[in-house]
Amino acid sequence: MSNGGEAADLAPVRTERLLLRRLRADDLDAVHSFQSRADVARYLYRNAMTRDEAGAWLASSIASRFADEGTTLRLALTVPPDDRCIGYVHLHRANNPARQAETGYVIHPDHAGRGYATEAAREALALGFEHFGFHRIFARVDAQNAASIRICERLGMRREAHLVENDRRNGRWGSELVYAMLAREWNAAYPDPVFRPVHPEVNVHGGDEATNSGSSA
Repeated sequence: MSNGGEAADLAPVRTERLLLRRLRADDLDAVHSFQSRADVARYLYRNAMTRDEAGAWLASSIASRFADEGTTLRLALTVPPDDRCIGYVHLHRANNPARQAETGYVIHPDHAGRGYATEAAREALALGFEHFGFHRIFARVDAQNAASIRICERLGMRREAHLVENDRRNGRWGSELVYAMLAREWNAAYPDPVFRPVHPEVNVHGGDEATNSGSSA
């Protein structure tokens, strides 16, 4: 288990059906297609993004080295062999000395209902615990977001708090649930390693043929 895994050198990560990779500049059209939707922004404590805002968000995501406290690692979700970004997962360094991180995800609504979010969220926890060595990973969930609540509970995260009307946006009060998991709880639930980085010479979007195309950009 590593407490200092380098995000810049992180290889793509494969799950049963997904590939998680670093975001790229050419993901802008795909990113804007879901970040501009009101039904996506509803639970993200912000408004839907314009194309310029999505571009700034993407540039910031690409530039993040994920080393200092307060920085965020975001990984694009793709469904091989298609390399189009359909969403992302993130890890945010909340407290480096205490090895605390926040996690979350976004899935394009067109791809919802297929279990991709659970698959991606599980891999984000694996990445956090098994690669970066966090002690505790938590998620903040809007109390009305039933789908994300189910995912947290399905993954074995504990409900630690229910914050009542702790946020206000667009004239609406919102309440929040906090779910969390400790490294020892993760190890008990998943005794075998889950984190599976892809070897850089594997053509992750075209079968098993070796390639040096650098798909982890």
